[in-house]
Amino acid sequence: MALTGADLLVLELKRQGVTWVSTVCGNGLNQFHQSCQKASIRLIDTHNEQAAAYMADAYARLTGRVGVCAVSSGIAHSNALTGVANAFFDGSPLLLLTGASAGYGADRGVFQEFNQVALAEPICKFAKCVGRASDIVFLTRQAFAKALGGRPGPVHLTIPADVLEAEVEAPNEFQKENISENSYNESVEPDSVSKAVSVIERSHNPLIIAGSGVFYAKGQNPMIRFSEATAIPIVTPIWDRGAVDKPHPNFLGVIGAVSGEPRLIEDTDLIILAGTRVDYRVGYLMPPKVSEKTFIIRIDNDACEMNQGIEPDLCFSASPSLVFDLLTRTMVLKGTTPHTKWLKEAQERWQLFRSRWIEGGRLMNSGWHIVKAIQPLLEEDIVLLIDGGNIGQWAHMLLATDHYPANWLTCGASAVVGWGLPGAMAAKLVYPNRPVLLLSGDGSFGFTITELESAVRQDLPFVAVVANDRAWGIVVSDQLKRYGKEGVIASRFGSIRYDKTAEALGARGVRIENLKELTPAIQEGFSANVPVVIDVPISILAPSDIK
Repeated sequence: MALTGADLLVLELKRQGVTWVSTVCGNGLNQFHQSCQKASIRLIDTHNEQAAAYMADAYARLTGRVGVCAVSSGIAHSNALTGVANAFFDGSPLLLLTGASAGYGADRGVFQEFNQVALAEPICKFAKCVGRASDIVFLTRQAFAKALGGRPGPVHLTIPADVLEAEVEAPNEFQKENISENSYNESVEPDSVSKAVSVIERSHNPLIIAGSGVFYAKGQNPMIRFSEATAIPIVTPIWDRGAVDKPHPNFLGVIGAVSGEPRLIEDTDLIILAGTRVDYRVGYLMPPKVSEKTFIIRIDNDACEMNQGIEPDLCFSASPSLVFDLLTRTMVLKGTTPHTKWLKEAQERWQLFRSRWIEGGRLMNSGWHIVKAIQPLLEEDIVLLIDGGNIGQWAHMLLATDHYPANWLTCGASAVVGWGLPGAMAAKLVYPNRPVLLLSGDGSFGFTITELESAVRQDLPFVAVVANDRAWGIVVSDQLKRYGKEGVIASRFGSIRYDKTAEALGARGVRIENLKELTPAIQEGFSANVPVVIDVPISILAPSDIK
């Protein structure tokens, strides 16, 4: 049976489990869109490519599966790379499909011709231009395998219009049953386990730093069991995926936030770094943040990550789930004494640190009150997305106190703002029967505000609470500290009624002046069949302002 190249691509996407693609129409995509419609792959069309890529990224980070977005050529491609970069920072599996004019690659100056692959390569694990329709299936499978293998990440294919329109026979590859999955190295040297156990037994103040890789490896429960058996506290770098779904006394919040953290890393003599990167959030794991004598154990499925940032003293290139299980089993059999005294001290430090946000924030008309109004609503079925600088800091200080569930999503390690609205759309696609709540700053919300119309049109309701301080609040706070009032430059907005803007785009808008009305307004919004935007004016105050 004769098929087009686009048909082959779409059949392979379906075979990989793809049910929807976020997209913006344009040059080179017509044939692909037609094939998606024939094959019943849903197209979620947005107003800009940045939003389409953010949707695919959010889907990938919520599920661990490959999110797919398709955009047209030229500037559309470079627009989409914002979301690809976010996936690169967080290690989420995303496939960017980019169209191109017929004849692309011959360097004859076809419409919007430039080297799209070269632009994507620095932030992609795999980037290729498909030159023949017969290569589409092979290269798509390769892209999926690369996206999911080792440390997950984004991949890219540029496919010119003439390749998508070419007629070909269905290849034999469709008879094969193997589907790309995230595979983990399941081999661990017994000597390494024994050495790790000995180091843990000799340590006095050990600490687990758990990141997104634990979530992607489904290592949450094994990590918790290990922490319980050893009485070792757990922290998570801010913006990484959560790996502690239920309230647990061993979880001591996020580290690396602008608002600071309790003194833990500085005093630890052993760090177990699991599924996260060495960067500014952990003080680069170098003095003065850590002692030169601190022993570093690194756990990551991707062998290429072992020497990223630093050279660890001991490493496990394997699934965090497997490693934590092996360590727990070995230590229980040996009857290792847990670090109960240190755990209690670390818990006390965490509670003392948090107390100033609780008491200080209560006195201000700030993000503190918004977050406290949201807190009673955070049941297990609610998907929470956090987008913004100031409001993000408040949320982490007040919500991530004894757990950091997998159904909470932030921008990721890039710390970008403005992804939240498309992210909420993706969350509703992943969890159509669950309430989706977006907590956003006003600056963040403005990036992709026209996507409210996209969400309305495509029946993707959610509730968005916008903390409106008429500024890039976290920047203003820093400028005031450094330079005084005269130094507050290029960081304030005019008065914007986000509730009215929402109504103009077909959503429902609510303005809350009395914060006591916020919780019932959110509850009512969950039953709406369109997005509900709740505009809440607040003062400019970051958690770091409280002394």
